[in-house]
Amino acid sequence: MERRTATNGVVYYASPLLEARGVPHAFSTRLGGKSPPPFDSLNLGNPSGCEVQDDYGRIYENYDLLQAAIGVGGRTRCWVHQVHGGTVVDVDERFESGVKADAMVSDDPTKILAVRVADCVPVLIATEDGKYVAAIHAGWRGVIAEVVPAAAGRLRFRTRKGLVAAIGPSISSEAFEVGPEVIGRFRERFRDEAPITMRGDGSGKSHVDLRAAIALQLRRAGVAPENIDISDRCTVRDAGEFFSHRRERGITGRMAALISPAGSAG
Repeated sequence: MERRTATNGVVYYASPLLEARGVPHAFSTRLGGKSPPPFDSLNLGNPSGCEVQDDYGRIYENYDLLQAAIGVGGRTRCWVHQVHGGTVVDVDERFESGVKADAMVSDDPTKILAVRVADCVPVLIATEDGKYVAAIHAGWRGVIAEVVPAAAGRLRFRTRKGLVAAIGPSISSEAFEVGPEVIGRFRERFRDEAPITMRGDGSGKSHVDLRAAIALQLRRAGVAPENIDISDRCTVRDAGEFFSHRRERGITGRMAALISPAGSAG
């Protein structure tokens, strides 16, 4: 994954694999926007259940800046009410933003798909020709619900083309400490391949590598390893670049992952 700084000051990460297919996309950072602390500065969403909120006018302005940074300022942003599940929806003429889901797929180049994150894993997928794309929000519950392979399967149903994928900045294994219940869910889902590191101190706590789990799901879904880009950035550790729900105990902003089909929007 490569770091980019746009002429308007927005800083984001891009996937060389998606760029090679001409697919407009971005994994945002917290840098280059208009929001004040604690949402400084490229905030793209408000925390739920928190009295401290950013102004939505600034949030929308920040989205405009990010879309301009990747050359899709005129495309309509589409989003879902994320519920940490496995539902995938089609963005077509019947789609309305706000429906409950955690992944979207589309072949409409007038639209740009956006998912919000603040430690969960953003995943972007495209067909080899760049004409069909998916944007996915995957926390640990979404990984267990297999939202990523569900979205990949939806794309494969639409085309015989191969897939390329990018797994964006998120909480790292080192920062994602979980208890026995979550560990049990991952062992049940992934068996011997579960990406778990036991602490070994008798606490019952362990660490899960969500990005490795998603990469495994993508490979199982038929995506070649060489067609998967994976970020090494940690939203908890790299505080200068990213918001983190865990680090800031909920009072924090949101990054976004954006993707749009290749080609002219008309």
